[in-house]
Amino acid sequence: MKPRYLIALLLLIPLADSLVLVALAASDVLAWPAIVALVVLTGLVGMLLVRAEGRHTLRQFERRLSMGELPTNEAMDGGLLIAAGAFLLTPGLVTDTIGFLLAVPVTRYPIREVLKRYVVKPYLDKRAGGFVTGGVWTGGFPNSESSDAYDLDPESYRFEDDN
Repeated sequence: MKPRYLIALLLLIPLADSLVLVALAASDVLAWPAIVALVVLTGLVGMLLVRAEGRHTLRQFERRLSMGELPTNEAMDGGLLIAAGAFLLTPGLVTDTIGFLLAVPVTRYPIREVLKRYVVKPYLDKRAGGFVTGGVWTGGFPNSESSDAYDLDPESYRFEDDN
């Protein structure tokens, strides 16, 4: 994703947050003190949830390390929990919703798998030259302009008989 689209997306989140808060205040469903209390309450409950999930993830991280395994899922969960904490600390209902989606394990696991498939593996595959997914070039040079020197056609290696 290009940086300018990422910046535009990050600027749309506070805009959506403020639009939701204005729409709630204008609709007379909740009074403004109740809206402020709701935003503060979701932030506090969310931070307690992130704290508990962070402790659980840290225990799993240490357990995997003690067994001699790489804690890749736990490291990604830690990153997602940091993002969830940042979203939950930002005042607003949209950011709180995103934060809760990242903090609750039921929704965090599918998000982690999507990130692994579409972000982590392509990045590692690009950096490792195809060794992550097995798309390794095995014949000649992959970016060579001339394919004459590395002709893999067995017919081209036959010798003409002098007889």
